[in-house]
Amino acid sequence: MKLLLALLLTATAHAGSNHAHTPGPNGGRLLTAVEPHVEFFVTPARTLRLTFVDDANKPLAPAAQEITVITGDRSAPTKITFTREGNALVSAQPLPPGDKLPVIVQIKATPDAKPAVEKFNLNLATCPGCQRPEYTCTCAH
Repeated sequence: MKLLLALLLTATAHAGSNHAHTPGPNGGRLLTAVEPHVEFFVTPARTLRLTFVDDANKPLAPAAQEITVITGDRSAPTKITFTREGNALVSAQPLPPGDKLPVIVQIKATPDAKPAVEKFNLNLATCPGCQRPEYTCTCAH
């Protein structure tokens, strides 16, 4: 009973937060609204690197997928576009300033497919528990 209560309290405390994610092959956050899954990774230069992964978390070459990311100030959002670079899609421009940004990721499996959408708050602050960026946190602090 105590274990169940602890699990419920942990889940409630972190509901909607960026905690206890399984990292992708580069240490980024896995987006699971689409198959194959996509790793969302922010580089040190604040550009985005999106890598498709298989069920074993191994990188896959992008196919005909189209991805758009919208972030930044809600009154003047920034639309980020991507170019292929090896087995990943890399943003053409860096993220706007700030360590806490709302993010909307739209992923189309094919150009004429209905987009899958993932929304989250991108928190680039360092987690005190696992020392990773909060958006990729792997602990349940």
